[in-house]
Amino acid sequence: MYLRIRVQEANFSPAEVFKTLREASKGVGAICTFTGLVRDLNDDTEVTGLFLEHYPDMTEKQLGRIVEDARQRWPLIGVSIIHRIGKLVPGDEIVLVAVAASHRGEAFSACEFIMDYLKTQATFWKKEVGADGEKWLTMRDSDQTAADRWQS
Repeated sequence: MYLRIRVQEANFSPAEVFKTLREASKGVGAICTFTGLVRDLNDDTEVTGLFLEHYPDMTEKQLGRIVEDARQRWPLIGVSIIHRIGKLVPGDEIVLVAVAASHRGEAFSACEFIMDYLKTQATFWKKEVGADGEKWLTMRDSDQTAADRWQS
């Protein structure tokens, strides 16, 4: 299985990740991607920036465990995860999850699973900058609810 996990400051190209994943393995019948962006509004408040931190090595290991959990559920051919850190502005790409599988159902489900678990189990700290100043963001209840549904 092709696997690439990166935590980086630099921007990324979803098209390049797609191309690499497509060419990396035989038997690919579907690739599902999710790209998360920095919002310009959060809870009706203007956002001017977002600062992301992580704990090196630990975060990458957590992402690896999430992918392994997904591999236990679906026969995946390839996975690529890129998560940015540092200072970002509205419209910037934050995260990309791309999953290759033989069939679309497996690719869709695994991509959603990985993203749900990334939001709840990977150690990233996010500080939002906006009209009201700066504030550290916490996990939303909806993120935990989304992850919990995979338990049943």
